[in-house]
Amino acid sequence: MEINAFENVIGVVPIVDVVEGRFVVLATHDYRPDFNSQTDLPGVKIPATAEEAKRARFVLTFAVDNRPLPIVESYPQMPFALRGGFDQDANAPFTNTMYLSYPGNQDGRTIGSGTNALAFSQGTFTIPSGGYIYNASMINPGSSLIIANTADDTSDAGKLKYTATEAVGVLFETYSFDSETAKLTVRSK
Repeated sequence: MEINAFENVIGVVPIVDVVEGRFVVLATHDYRPDFNSQTDLPGVKIPATAEEAKRARFVLTFAVDNRPLPIVESYPQMPFALRGGFDQDANAPFTNTMYLSYPGNQDGRTIGSGTNALAFSQGTFTIPSGGYIYNASMINPGSSLIIANTADDTSDAGKLKYTATEAVGVLFETYSFDSETAKLTVRSK
């Protein structure tokens, strides 16, 4: 996903695993690692119902990471839990994920639950192929787009989809479509 222009960005904590570039709704969370360092961040999740989808105006991406490459992420993200320290259960042995490049530079990567992330709203974003539910009408500039939800769209929840009606809950419109790469550029209304 590409962030072309934005007005608002907030730090968030996904409460479930979410693919980068999906649209999310704010939610509560109970992650408290590193001496409660995440308690001031809102949680986010994929919209479960059509009502939640009307409020899903945030597109999710990886948090900026200034660590030198390669980046090694250990799971779970509780640094004091290796030997059951402080208030965490022991979780050794654990596996690591290694990124040879910043994960936000790659399309379709999953942001793990409990990981710090960024949520953007009010802007222009380029969604890669597979990041939206294709409809031939959606490639026309100005087409109304809504967010898919779990109840109606199951595994496609959080993706953009075309709607023929200009109803409440239309948060985005098509800005442009690249027919060679199938990337859809959208902007918020």
